[in-house]
Amino acid sequence: MGEMAFENLAARLQETFKRLRGKGKLTEKDVEEALREVKLALLEADVNFKVVKDFIGRVKARAVGQEVLNSLTPGQQVVKVVYDELTELMGQTQSKLNFAAKPPTVIMMAGLQGSGKTTTAGKLALYLHKQGRRPLLVAGDVYRPAAIKQLEVLGEQLGIPVFSMGQGNPVEIAKTALEHAHSHGNDVVIIDTAGRLHIDEALMEELQAIRAAVAPQEILLVVDAMTGQDAVQVAETFNQRLELDGVVLTKLDGDARGGAALSVRAVTGKPIKFGAFGEKMDALEPFHPDRMASRILGMGDVLSLIEKAEATMDAEKARKMAEKLRSAEFTLEDFLEQLQQVKKMGPVDQLLGMLPDAAQLKGMGNVEVDPKQLARIEAIINSMTPRERQSPSIIDGSRRRRIALGSGTKVQDVNKLLKQFDQTRQMMKQLGVLEKKARKGGLLSFFK
Repeated sequence: MGEMAFENLAARLQETFKRLRGKGKLTEKDVEEALREVKLALLEADVNFKVVKDFIGRVKARAVGQEVLNSLTPGQQVVKVVYDELTELMGQTQSKLNFAAKPPTVIMMAGLQGSGKTTTAGKLALYLHKQGRRPLLVAGDVYRPAAIKQLEVLGEQLGIPVFSMGQGNPVEIAKTALEHAHSHGNDVVIIDTAGRLHIDEALMEELQAIRAAVAPQEILLVVDAMTGQDAVQVAETFNQRLELDGVVLTKLDGDARGGAALSVRAVTGKPIKFGAFGEKMDALEPFHPDRMASRILGMGDVLSLIEKAEATMDAEKARKMAEKLRSAEFTLEDFLEQLQQVKKMGPVDQLLGMLPDAAQLKGMGNVEVDPKQLARIEAIINSMTPRERQSPSIIDGSRRRRIALGSGTKVQDVNKLLKQFDQTRQMMKQLGVLEKKARKGGLLSFFK
């Protein structure tokens, strides 16, 4: 997640809880002081004032209870209470899309201009397409020729059909698109509707008319997570007029204060169904409140990381590789293969953001992988003898010089690679342990 939307909030909360965990016994006063810090951190992150007040009230009621203060690890217990309540605040469990009993399922995308609505429609189509569905994108934003064009270009890129009738009547377009889907076997219809810079009456009436004409299973409001409090007001107004089914938060990878994500669900009562963590078309993920809460509290999100790896890597290869890693039989040859696989998974700094204590890991030296560097690493490893690749510890000074010469690189490059390899080995071992913990018993294991 690179720069996560909650970076500052996360840093402050983690600092506060570190102090709590350092104490053996906690008094009610300790807890109250810590919660004052939490309250300030949330307000600074632009979380709605009333939401913060209720949240702190609920946490306090549980955290100063006898079983928490008298437990063996009161500090951990308080964090656990905050984790539970944060998860609850964002909607408890992942909220899935509703599909029609008889296809096609109609999904209507709504939102203000600039919220990323059109791109999100494309991302959602790709997400559903990967799940074996046959989506049809509908260009219903008729006031901006650029929006129609943008959707057509996206559809072309993704190999997903786009239905458009130019700048006609949006209600007619939606109805005709539905007939088109029926006759062409599209089982999901995603309608991109008009936005405005501000909410106005004409826009709301148009959206209500489209809703009445096609009776969507899902009305999803696309909200830019960077807009903070405004996002909450927008969501509230749209919800009053359209009865939303869910929210999609975009730009969650931005350095926004993140308050929107924590307030939208509490204020509208509507679940956040997806989050977009980047510009790439596959950067739309189902929103898991529990995982998001664990990221904010610095417990990492090992399960998402594992899922991402499982989706990208060849399962059998990955299993063998995992065994090698755990038994530390990891060689430079494997390292090369891993690098090539990781290239497919996406930016390494994003993957690191999912690890517990990611901030410390980021300090482990340069973990960026750029294509030029990959080519250099490949050249270096290819200049080694099979024995050197199997046991890098035998690579002494003269071997390093020979390898550098053979790969057209400098001795420093060879040294750096060997050091990076060593760090990766260490990190992988640690991941093996973490994965076991995550699989075994949820998150409390990370507090130990």
